[in-house]
Amino acid sequence: MVPRALTIAGSDSGGGAGIQADLKTFTVFGVFGMSAITALTAQNTTGVHGIQVVPAPFVRAQIDAVLSDIGVDAVKTGMLATTEVIVAVAAALRDYGTPRLVLDPVMVAQSGATLLAGDARGALLDELLPLATVATPNIPEAEALTGRAITSVADMRDAARALIDRGAPACLVKGGHLPGVNAVDVFADGTAVHELAAPRLATPHTHGTGCQMSAAIAANLARGLPLLDAVTIAKRFITVAVRHGLAIGHGPGPANPLAWLKERP
Repeated sequence: MVPRALTIAGSDSGGGAGIQADLKTFTVFGVFGMSAITALTAQNTTGVHGIQVVPAPFVRAQIDAVLSDIGVDAVKTGMLATTEVIVAVAAALRDYGTPRLVLDPVMVAQSGATLLAGDARGALLDELLPLATVATPNIPEAEALTGRAITSVADMRDAARALIDRGAPACLVKGGHLPGVNAVDVFADGTAVHELAAPRLATPHTHGTGCQMSAAIAANLARGLPLLDAVTIAKRFITVAVRHGLAIGHGPGPANPLAWLKERP
């Protein structure tokens, strides 16, 4: 059977992030992608111009429709927007016993738009973090979830351990926001800590990198790979996608997941 992955996330009308980026990423890894949309965004390369949250019962209905019929090998979450949506998603995943969950705690768009209500952070930590196979915050998200300032790789390691102590079985703290010659991500699974480094690329076209990387992890988990292998491949994948970022629109363009088809290592 073809591997199956479900993205539970917001829609990016510009196609660079959200479910659109997730489904493209699933496809390049040979995984059948499905979606439950949590919010609609009017969005392009210049920013987020409007948000319409999908009512929580209808988010649940989308998940029920997929999991009761097609089934799933891995799930990833992205923009969840509100406490009500988080609670509905967590309840559905518990009810179906989802085998692998990549929790991408999307809080703020690259343009600065708020994508998660401030009162929903507690629900994210309490409801979803313990269900996750791995959480994948970037540095601002890790700071918000842990209450710690992160200014170094050592701080990233501490934040990853803090989220594991809070209930995550494993954590990938993405270091793209730190300066340096290399972009270093820190992966911890409770027993070991790994630093994944790649040369930092001088490009503004990085929209959707968080979505695409977490989707790549989910896709490779759906294919049956061990978690560390899935994370390592996702790091290589996103480096290729950023290297071939698309200069489209009037603002920062998206990373290009399709580049993996031509340049996979």
